Amino acid sequence: MPSFDVKLDPNLVEVRNAVDQCAKEIGTRFDFKGTSAAIEFKDKEKEIIVHGDADFQLDQVRDVLTNKMTKRNVDVRFLDIGKPEKMGGDKVKQSIKVKAGIESELAKKIVKHLKDSKMKVTASIQGDVVRVQGSKRDDLQAAIALLRKDITEAPLSYDNFRD
Repeated sequence: MPSFDVKLDPNLVEVRNAVDQCAKEIGTRFDFKGTSAAIEFKDKEKEIIVHGDADFQLDQVRDVLTNKMTKRNVDVRFLDIGKPEKMGGDKVKQSIKVKAGIESELAKKIVKHLKDSKMKVTASIQGDVVRVQGSKRDDLQAAIALLRKDITEAPLSYDNFRD
């Protein structure tokens, strides 16, 4: 039976490269000289931590990061930006999670959307992946087109297309 998987899978190598480029630019830019502006990437937690002197500076660092990510073809919808936290003195930091794997709410929305469309496909949630099966290859391609058009809050990828 033909099937494919719907995933949310960022390219962590490119994310790491974008963070490294951002850190390099922060070190050389004149408006960041003498400040505590910094950025770091924690691989295991899939988390980017931004440091700065004020909320305005965090916004500037985030702008540099999003520019570097778009240049490296990484969708910024992978980023889940947290609230700024006060640190000692006048310093602030912000945690940005890199989404990997479809969350249960989004998975349920995908399954419900495919069922409501009356297509001849079945969708099932398997961990952080949604498996879509159908009797014909054309039905699966129509399901991919439907999901690309209607589910815009996350950069979904479609893998393991099998006949």
